[in-house]
Amino acid sequence: MNTKLKLLFSFLMITALALGFINIYFPVANYSFERLHVFLFNLCTGGSILLYYTQGRVKVSKTVRLFFLGSLIYAFSAFFELYPLTILVSLPLFILVEKVRVQKFSLFPILFFQKKAHVSDKFHQASLLCLSIGIFMASMVILNNEYLKWVYMEKLTLNTFFLGFSFPLSLITLSLVFSMLQKVEISSRKMLMEISFWTITLGVIIFFIFILFEKFIPQIFVTVALFMAVVLVFYLYSAFAEKIQQKLFLTSGIGFLIFTAVTGIAYIFLQMSEGYDHEKTKWLLHIHVFSSLYGWNLCGLSIICRFDDFPIKLHSPTVIFIHWLTAIVLAPLGVFYGWFALLAIAGYAFITTTLFFSSNYGKKAGI
Repeated sequence: MNTKLKLLFSFLMITALALGFINIYFPVANYSFERLHVFLFNLCTGGSILLYYTQGRVKVSKTVRLFFLGSLIYAFSAFFELYPLTILVSLPLFILVEKVRVQKFSLFPILFFQKKAHVSDKFHQASLLCLSIGIFMASMVILNNEYLKWVYMEKLTLNTFFLGFSFPLSLITLSLVFSMLQKVEISSRKMLMEISFWTITLGVIIFFIFILFEKFIPQIFVTVALFMAVVLVFYLYSAFAEKIQQKLFLTSGIGFLIFTAVTGIAYIFLQMSEGYDHEKTKWLLHIHVFSSLYGWNLCGLSIICRFDDFPIKLHSPTVIFIHWLTAIVLAPLGVFYGWFALLAIAGYAFITTTLFFSSNYGKKAGI
């Protein structure tokens, strides 16, 4: 990935985090900057990186350029509630994602059911499918809520569905994890990897359905299953993946994913408790969201953007420590205390620029 592209994506990521704090300190009536900051990170940056990585080209294709431009129009039109424009741009975005997916794999995801197919490829195709389906479903939600009004559900909102755009990034990161396990896809290990794939992909879908219907007890069962699947992934990766620099970053990322699962289970229990008060539990929700969005997902995106550069010249444990400090301490505190928001933005800027722009002379530096 060339320098200009890395500059663009790192700028968008840092801007996305900063926008997450604007509504708190500079409230603007009728506008949700939280919505914009999630779209900029997940859809505009993450979606474009996913398509770029899938095509595997040195130069950015016209398809990726069109998707990036369309995703910006989508994000800002949804932010300003210009929903006819959001719906209009949804169709070409859906087509562009499906075009890349079909070129890479096939129209029907038959790969999911092939025993000899690599699990990493299954996660990769699931990521692309999740992105295209997410774009389609979000447009259907807008049509229903703003115009047709056929179905009413409290959780059937765009603010619920835009969180679904983080799922493709999670799945492509898991694809990276399992790509380092291809050499050990034998006998029982292959079966465990398949179990992980189906538990995670189906579990996320089922969990989202239970969120819509506000079924808390089933949510707990699904999140526990997802937690166990992630722990299994951690075991397989830590035990059998090749010991290279990317492994340290992705191991940290899986740690974020486990932490996200634990905080998610804790939040569901709080929702079920007597006298539940959403305002008093916001702190846990923010820890959960920041650890997922700017912890786990960032690990995957940074590996993709520097995929051909490793080893890179940086002190990995230091960067990982600052990453954890920023994602689970500074950023959540920044929602309540202004100075922590500034520290979180500074910490995140340091992490992002270090991961994107450290030189790739790690071996010569003895790192």
